[in-house]
Amino acid sequence: MSVTIRPAPVRKSVKVAATPERAFEVFTAGFDRWWPRGHSIGDSPLKTAVIEPRQGGRWYGLLENGTEAEWGDVLVWDPPRRLVMAWRIGADWAYHPDLLTEVEVAFTCEGDLTRVDLEHRHLERMGEGAAGARATFDSENGWGGLLALYAGRVAAS
Repeated sequence: MSVTIRPAPVRKSVKVAATPERAFEVFTAGFDRWWPRGHSIGDSPLKTAVIEPRQGGRWYGLLENGTEAEWGDVLVWDPPRRLVMAWRIGADWAYHPDLLTEVEVAFTCEGDLTRVDLEHRHLERMGEGAAGARATFDSENGWGGLLALYAGRVAAS
């Protein structure tokens, strides 16, 4: 009998001093202000990080050489509660249009704070490199570090 072991989703949370509406806005419309320039793919440095504000929109990087680096697309756009995006970057850090892993971000009011929960799931779809990709996403420079940058931007705005 063959057993397939699937990597667990990466789950990270942060609390921010903002309403869910503001937290959602900073995450999406303010995406370029907190996403680090070193977190991109392509053959040129990242100039602008973009999430198009609608279901079916794209999320991608505009590179300094004028090209676009596709990252995925918006699967669910439900402000201010929830955002689900397709992550179509493989374990080889290249865009694969047929790959579908999901990044879900939920915004939950907790009194004067909003809890922001991020889950990156279906990592097994990355194939043999899934475990390594999961380790990267779960590392200090992965989703936890990105949420810390995001929380800093919320605090500064």
